[in-house]
Amino acid sequence: MTINPFDILKNAQSIQQQFGKFQEEIKTILETGSSGGGIVKVTVNGLFELVRVELDPAAVNPGDIPMLQDLIVAAHADALSRVRETMKEKLGPLAGGALAGGMGIPGLA
Repeated sequence: MTINPFDILKNAQSIQQQFGKFQEEIKTILETGSSGGGIVKVTVNGLFELVRVELDPAAVNPGDIPMLQDLIVAAHADALSRVRETMKEKLGPLAGGALAGGMGIPGLA
């Protein structure tokens, strides 16, 4: 079996282009998760960074701070799950590999 080094180079360039497209695409992903029937909402981007927290006034009870903290954590987990699903849908097989191996993206490893 003869391996043509030029074919390997072409494949590597194609993979590099796909990865570049993948990196650009994940920057545009924004997903919002919620908890407590929607009284707490958090938005996470494709880099798994928390970018926004929305609190309904009903969620802000100074006497029950631990409940609010739990709701924020639950909404964050929901948003992360949604980002992972969106990445799989939008980016297909390339995202599947990234989700499995991390590809240096926080939250994927």
